[in-house]
Amino acid sequence: MKVEMKGYSRLVMAIAFLFLGGGTANAGIQGNCVNCHTMHNSQDGASMQFDSSAAPNSALLRTSCLGCHAQGGAQALVSLGDDIVPQVMHSESIDLSAGNFAFITGMKGSGAADSKGHNIIELTGIDNTISALPGGIKQTYHEDMIVNTSNLTCAGTNGCHGYRYASSDLPEGISGAHHANGNGKLDVADAPANSYRFLTGVKGLEDSDWQYTRAGADHNEYFAVTQPIQLGCSTTHCHGSNGVEPPDGTISQFCATCHGNFHTLGGSTSDGIGPVVSSPFLRHPTDIILPSSGEYAQYTNYSLAAPIGRTGTLPENANSVVTPGSDAVICLSCHASHASDYPDMLRWDYVNDCTAGVANPNCGCFTCHTSKD
Repeated sequence: MKVEMKGYSRLVMAIAFLFLGGGTANAGIQGNCVNCHTMHNSQDGASMQFDSSAAPNSALLRTSCLGCHAQGGAQALVSLGDDIVPQVMHSESIDLSAGNFAFITGMKGSGAADSKGHNIIELTGIDNTISALPGGIKQTYHEDMIVNTSNLTCAGTNGCHGYRYASSDLPEGISGAHHANGNGKLDVADAPANSYRFLTGVKGLEDSDWQYTRAGADHNEYFAVTQPIQLGCSTTHCHGSNGVEPPDGTISQFCATCHGNFHTLGGSTSDGIGPVVSSPFLRHPTDIILPSSGEYAQYTNYSLAAPIGRTGTLPENANSVVTPGSDAVICLSCHASHASDYPDMLRWDYVNDCTAGVANPNCGCFTCHTSKD
């Protein structure tokens, strides 16, 4: 990511990570080192931190990751010279592709609620609605012993971005990623810098303007497979050379590293989406092909209300065409990754807008289930 901060006295560093909603058409930091780093946190006897705090930050940084991407201002995109920095917490009416943590705090939307998103401990505090991560399979996985609602962070061991192995806390887990940041189609994904949104191991196509200008042919593209995997120590596991990561590079597998029951085949008749890839399911499936027959065959124009994933090879550019029988349902078909104005981070008002037999374009369920409205 190219970031130039010349002439700014207190605006943020470029080393902060991008969450699911960041991205840019430029690669690699090219601004002055002093914009992000300080050698001794002292200049003429004064702190070099952007907030003037006396305590230095790790990696000689002048602010935290959230100090860059979660300023809590009015704009979703903050101008820095010729470049922009995406904001994951702001009050502007337009949100970036991953949503907005401001819905949790009540800065924006219909009112504060912990259930509206991922409660990042440094940003929104502890989730007072639940204590354990929903969808975990304690008998098979151990995420509830490592990541929970009292220690969830943005990156590192207890977060999503950067390296997710033991003791890879901020900023060490994400260190160096911005200096080597890839862009556009990211289908290698063997390090944070060349993975989708610095989600190590995740493949995808990053929209050049953070999906700020949304349209059928202007959006992110997500990688998917034709059927979900069964995670477990004796089957496919999510511990790779880079720490915890998705085995096949899909965003749904990535979510499954914490929410295993929601995104995988079950090892028993009560686990996962069920023991087989066929209806009736126990839980709504992801990483599963959108059928090419029946009501599903009508979903052919890409909808931002219910995005899909591409199987096989990622496209070179965003595509406005949906192909039932090839494209797949993913976790982001229904959910925003940071937060939304609806419970459970849903993209739409499931409680009030989704009434069977009543056509409502605000209900994303009807994007795929076209005969139900």
